[in-house]
This record gives sequence, structure tokens and C-alpha cells, in this order.
Amino acid sequence: MSSFRLFDLNDAQRAAVKQTEGPVLILAGAGTGKTRVITTRIAYLVAQGVSASKILAVTFTNKAAGEMRERAAGQLNDESVSKKLTISTFHALCVRILRGDIERLGWKANFSIYDQGDCLGSIRAIITRTAAKDEKLDPNAAQSLISKLKNDPRIAAGGVPSEQTLIGAVYLRYQAELKRMNAVDFDDLLLLAVRVLREHPEARAKWQDRFHYLMVDEFQDTNRLQLDLVSMLAHGTPPNVCVVGDDDQSIYGWRGAEVSNILEFERHFPNPTVVKLEQNYRSTNAILHTANSLIKNNPRRRPKTLFSAYGIGEKVKIVPAPNEQEEAAYVIAEMHRLRSSGEAHSWDDCAILFRMNAQSKTFELAMKESNIPYRVVGGQSIFDKREVKDLLGYVACLLNTDDDAALLRIINLPPRGLGDTTIERALDFSRRHKTSLFAAINDEAFLETVSGRTRAAFTAFHELMDRFESRMLEPGADHAAVTGALLDQIGFYGELRRTCKTEGEATMREINVRDMLRDLERYQQRQPDGGLRGFMDRVALDRDRQEKKKEEREEATPQVTLITLHAAKGLEFPYVFLVGVEEGLIPHERSRSEGTVDEERRLLYVGITRARKALTLSYCVNRTKYGSAVSCAPSTFFKELARDHLEMVNIGKVLNAPATESSAKSHFARMREAAARPGP
Repeated sequence: MSSFRLFDLNDAQRAAVKQTEGPVLILAGAGTGKTRVITTRIAYLVAQGVSASKILAVTFTNKAAGEMRERAAGQLNDESVSKKLTISTFHALCVRILRGDIERLGWKANFSIYDQGDCLGSIRAIITRTAAKDEKLDPNAAQSLISKLKNDPRIAAGGVPSEQTLIGAVYLRYQAELKRMNAVDFDDLLLLAVRVLREHPEARAKWQDRFHYLMVDEFQDTNRLQLDLVSMLAHGTPPNVCVVGDDDQSIYGWRGAEVSNILEFERHFPNPTVVKLEQNYRSTNAILHTANSLIKNNPRRRPKTLFSAYGIGEKVKIVPAPNEQEEAAYVIAEMHRLRSSGEAHSWDDCAILFRMNAQSKTFELAMKESNIPYRVVGGQSIFDKREVKDLLGYVACLLNTDDDAALLRIINLPPRGLGDTTIERALDFSRRHKTSLFAAINDEAFLETVSGRTRAAFTAFHELMDRFESRMLEPGADHAAVTGALLDQIGFYGELRRTCKTEGEATMREINVRDMLRDLERYQQRQPDGGLRGFMDRVALDRDRQEKKKEEREEATPQVTLITLHAAKGLEFPYVFLVGVEEGLIPHERSRSEGTVDEERRLLYVGITRARKALTLSYCVNRTKYGSAVSCAPSTFFKELARDHLEMVNIGKVLNAPATESSAKSHFARMREAAARPGP
């Protein structure tokens, strides 16, 4: 029936598979084949006579559950058997439990699951009815606070927040409204499933009898409610609960994950069998030795040492860069070297990892300039950010006032007292008279139909755009400076800050705009004949590519991956550039006051262990912040890295070195290829 083969496993993996009874903790280091162990363990249980319907495997994402289901089916080699397995996410499992037993809590079995939009609308209406005149509560912030409350074990145990506080009152009324509508939200799925099992022993007994063998993937990412769910589903004495995880990769404390669940597994499931998976099938020993030397400095961890059969490999490069532009230039030069030498077979062999989303901007701009295809994962591209689109809307209008789409974006930004109804009337006038919207709002026939205040607003806007358009057209005009002057005159930054929820968000969004202006300035210096139109054409062509389906684009064009360290967990790349390894970035500046330096160390460890063949760690000596150069210090984590397999790189020698014959030939080959490629 099954086609799995135990002899393909190493000794530790085989031990993890064959230990089927009682509590089992599998400590699976990065790249040690944990999914293979889980799926082989499922097949082994079936081969030992366990009914597939009695096996439950739980993980966090639909993607992970789908992969596990597919691989388990492949090992069982019998569709009728594999269909009986229950392999799902935590939330999908909770839906199954609640469909069977939510009536015990007063809901009907056909309850609805509200999405975020439904929830936000309900919360907004409740705040309006509940808050006093002098009380303020942002609906988005309230939604986030309610989510945190629902993941608090005290609430799951039957506690309720105080109605004397506004958020407490909103929470209670929101929950009452959900119940009245026979609905639950996403957080309720876990909260109510735990309540059913805790408060109703007969329901708990039914579900325990349903599953005799329970496996949990990524156990280090579980929160207290998920641990409670697993504990209450556990069947038998001792229970057959097998959890797989790695405390060294616990990086989601900020969203409720509790590393103590895996560190204190014995407290919840006494006398477990503990199996360590330490043989890595991903990286070279130089990379693993560096990772081991870092993570051993965490005081609370389960000791493990990764090793590989792939040999020592290249040394890990440490690259100090004068600033973020030089850092990006080095990374791009190195990627070109890898490609021209044949080491990197495709652009998607390379990945750039960073701690903060904002760090991607410099690399995006540099790769765009170098015509290197890329994709941004775990963060929004700078060209998709609202404030950047608003800036580009003004630039597009200065180039072409007849661009109705751009004009509609900025005509009331900042607010000029021009309501949607008035703008719709102007659009209707322009359609009937077959003219542009810009011409319509300056047409006397149209202006006679609006109020005096609206007329003045349209006229002032028209004059503003005319004046700055003339400045742009002056010979030798500094387009970046003119655009900056326009933004200052209209109070763009003040309005941007007004619409932000926090000072940090406002600062980051202002930095995005100023970075784009600097990019325009640099483009003008490099391409004096291209002008503003050339700059916008470059952006427009990129936007055109963005319109294609993501999957089709990625299949057609291999791309460098730009990804946050958090989003990179579970992935691997042959060549990894881990950038911005600076004090204040990693470890993050808040980590010392919040007591989360250990998690920051784990985050860097996750980044290091993404690399298969080669790893580069870079940092800046100076970095532009708030428009000025600020000195930076290399991360204190560098002091913890063993020196055996590290190599310091002189960035000046690399960037100033003459091109080799092979790289020059490769460069000209790429130029010929680009010239032969059909245009857009």
C-alpha cells in the first residue's frame, strides 16, 4: 500500500518516524527535512495498522497543509486511504469542531464567518453608538485590540474585559452583535473551539476519540490558545502527540507566538521522547558554522548543532559599505559577477533579505536602473505605495494636464473643497464636450454651474498647475527641485502626516516621497536628455509589467527576490545577501527596551540559514535618515560570529575594479539581447 522507504532517512529522522506512541518532541533544525519526517511518519502509522481517519496533522498555512497533504498521499500511494487523513490549518480544524458543536455555546451550526471588512464595518458602527462626544477610538485600532483580547487566554477561560473602558464596551457589544447575527470572526474560530472543548467534556471526549494520533508542525509558532487546543484534543494516557519545531526559529512573538510552548513541552506533556534533527540538507558548513556560533548565545534554547555533508564551501562575506547606495551597488555588482561567471544560473538564484520593508527602496531603484528583474515579497513595492503614487500623479499632470486619470488622483489632494459630486459633474461636462477634465474645470460654461467657492478652488488649482508647468518647461530646469517646490506650496507633507495613524508611519511615508525625488534628481544627472518624460516612461513601463498576472510574470522572467527576514522563513536561495545588519535594524532599536533581543538573534539566524551556497552580510557606515546622513554601527551580533569562516570585503576594490573580459562579454551579450527583444 505505502511506498515510503525508511532506509532513505538518516538515523535521527528514522527514530522520529518510528517513535509513534506517547508524546514526542522533534526538534527540527533549519533545513533538516521536517516535512519529509512528518509525511513519512503518517505513512508509517498507516503501515503499522493505524486507520488514516484517526490521524490528524495541523499546521499554520493553507500552502503548508496542501504540500503536506500532497506528499503524504504520494507516500501512501492509495487515494482511498489518503482521503481519510485530516491535514489542515488550525483555523480549518476549528471550523470543523464548531460546525459540530458550536450550538453548545448558543450559535447555530450554520454560522457565518465574517471577513475583515465585515468586522471593521460592524466595529465602526458600534464605536459611533458607544463613544461619548469627547472619546475617540480608531476602528482599525479597535479591531487590532479586539483581536489581541480574543487571543488572551483569560478571555478564552471565560473572562471578559471591563465595560467601564471604551474598548471593553465596544468588545462586548461587538461580540453580542456577532452572536445575534449568528456570525463569528477569524479569531473566534480558535477562541470558541477552545471554549467548546473546555466547557463541554462530552464534546472534548468525542473529538479526542476522533483523532488518536496528533501531529503539529511549526510548534514554535503556537500561542497559548493553540497549545490549549492541542492539549484538549490529545487522546490517551499518555497522549500520542507529536510536535515538530525549532525554538531557534521562533520569530513571531510580536503576533502572539510563545516560544515557551516548545521550551517547556515537558510541562504540558510529561516524559516525552525528544529527537533532534541536526543534519542539514540545504547549506554549506561555513554557513551553518556561522549560524551555530550566533544562536548559541541565546540563553533559553534547546541545544542543537547543525552540520552538513556539503563540505565547508565559500566563506561568509562581511561587507562594510559607506552608505546604502554603495551597499546596493555592491550587491548588484556581485550578482552580475555570479551571473557572468555562470555560478548563478538565473536571477532567481539570488535573494536580498532585510529587516525592515523600507530597506527595499534603495535596492529596487538600483535594480531598476540596472534592468535587473525583481519581485518584492513580504512588503509593498515603493512604486505601489499611496504617497509615491500621489507624487507621480502630480508629475504626470505637469507633463500632461490632459491626463485625466492622474488629475483625478490629485485634484483634491490636499483637500480643496472639491467634493465627489462636483468632480463627477466636471467629468460629465468633459465627456459631453469631448475635452479633457483639466480643460473642463477652466471652461467658463462649466464654472458658471458651480458655487463661487468651488469656482475659486478650481481656478486656484488651474493657475497652480499652469505656473509649475511653465517652470518645468524652462531650459535647464531642475525637475526634482521644481517638483519639491510644488509639494511644499500645496502642503503635501502636512496632509500626508495628517492622514497617518502614528508618527512613525508619517515619517516613513515622507521618507518614501523624498527618496523618489532624489531618484528623479539622480536620473536627471545621469540622463540629462531624458528629462521628466524619460523618468516617467521608466516608471510607466514598470507599471505596465506590474499589470500582468504575477504568476505569469514570474514564470516568464526569473527574478531576484527582495524579501523581509520574517517572510523568508521556510524559503531557501543559493545566494543570499543579508543587508543592513546594523545596530538599530537588527537587533531592532526597540528590542532592548522590550526584552526581545533573543528573538532578534533568532531572526538573524533564520536569515543566515536561508543560504545554500553563499552568504553575504553587509552594513552601512552611514545611512540617510530624514534627508541627512546618519552614522551607523555594525550589529552587535557580528561580535558573536565565529571568525573561522568569515571574510572581510573591501567594497572599494570591488566597485572600482576593471571589468573582466568575461563580464564585459556578458554585458555586451545582454545589451544585444535587449536590443533584439521586441518592444512593449
